[in-house]
Amino acid sequence: MTDKSNQDSTRICALNGELRRFGVGGRIMITSGIEALGTEDVAHVLAAVAGFDAFTGDNDAYGEHDCAILTVDGLRVMFKIDYYDRDLTYHSPDPTDPTVTERVMTVMLSPASTDDYHHPSRAGRSHGHRARPPSC
Repeated sequence: MTDKSNQDSTRICALNGELRRFGVGGRIMITSGIEALGTEDVAHVLAAVAGFDAFTGDNDAYGEHDCAILTVDGLRVMFKIDYYDRDLTYHSPDPTDPTVTERVMTVMLSPASTDDYHHPSRAGRSHGHRARPPSC
């Protein structure tokens, strides 16, 4: 990694941390699966995401802290931070620059595997397809 890309990753990591930990510098979105957990559990999930710090070379190859899968009260949860332009139309021209970047962190349920997706809000429902687990 070059010095410039290393500096960029460090800056992006810091900006991502501000959003993930404090809700500053972007938007936090939850999917309907997270919302279906109820207010108390949503708050618990968001607190767990904010407190997550188990980033490693295996789950954070670029050192940007932009994605992880964690377990919260037995549910696998994933968060992913994406970088858009300020109009939310295209990718950001420079994710190190908050004046041209709108960060969006999406928090979602992450299936345990491609063949095993069980969530309390989906009990008894048939989806006609198997959910594929998101990955970072």
